[in-house]
Amino acid sequence: MISSVRGTVVHVEQDSVVVEVGGVGLSIAVTPQVARSAHVGQSILLHTSLIVREDALSLFGFEERDELVVFTQLLGVTGVGPKSALGVLATLTVSQIADAVGGDDDAPFRRVSGIGPKTAKLIVVQLAGKVVASRPASVGRPDAAPDVAAQVVQALVGLGWSERIAADAVENVGHGASDVDRASVPALLRLTLAELGPARKEPVNG
Repeated sequence: MISSVRGTVVHVEQDSVVVEVGGVGLSIAVTPQVARSAHVGQSILLHTSLIVREDALSLFGFEERDELVVFTQLLGVTGVGPKSALGVLATLTVSQIADAVGGDDDAPFRRVSGIGPKTAKLIVVQLAGKVVASRPASVGRPDAAPDVAAQVVQALVGLGWSERIAADAVENVGHGASDVDRASVPALLRLTLAELGPARKEPVNG
C-alpha cells in the first residue's frame, strides 16, 4: 500500500498530477483544487490511496489526511467508486460532509456530479457515526468559505429566491470572485445579487 507520496511535481492536468519520486513519475488523481495549486518544479506531499483492479493500478492523492480517511469511507458505500468519491471531496469539505451526514441531509451529495438520489441517501445512512471533521469549516470548497456562502444563501432566501437557485448562484459567483470577496458576506452577496438580477427573483409570497 502506498499511503503517501512526497516528490517533485513534473506535470499537472485538470484532475491529476505527476510526481517524481526517486526518478519514477507517479500519476496521481487529485481534486481540481489540488491541481490548481500544484506547479511544475514544486515539492508536494500527498496522502494517497492505491486502488488495485485487474486492469489498472490507480493512485488518488489528498493534501490532508482526513480527506484520505473520508475517501476510504466513501469507497465503502454501496455504489460509490473511486471517481465518485473523489468528486465528493472535490465539491465538499470534510466538515461539510460531516455536517451533512450528521444532519441526515443528502442534498449536498445530490449536487455532486455522478451521485444520484439513491446513492446520496446511502452515503448519509452508511457513513452515519463514522465521519468526523478534524479541520475548521472555514477552509471552504469549492470557492467560498462555507460559513460565508451559507449566510449569503440564507440572505437570498430571505429576499425571495429559492434555496436551490440561491445556492447555485453563490457557487457560480464564487468561482470567479477574488479571495477577499469570497471571505466577505456583504461582498459575496452584492456579487450574487448582480448575477441573479431582479428578473430572476422569485416572490416571497408566491
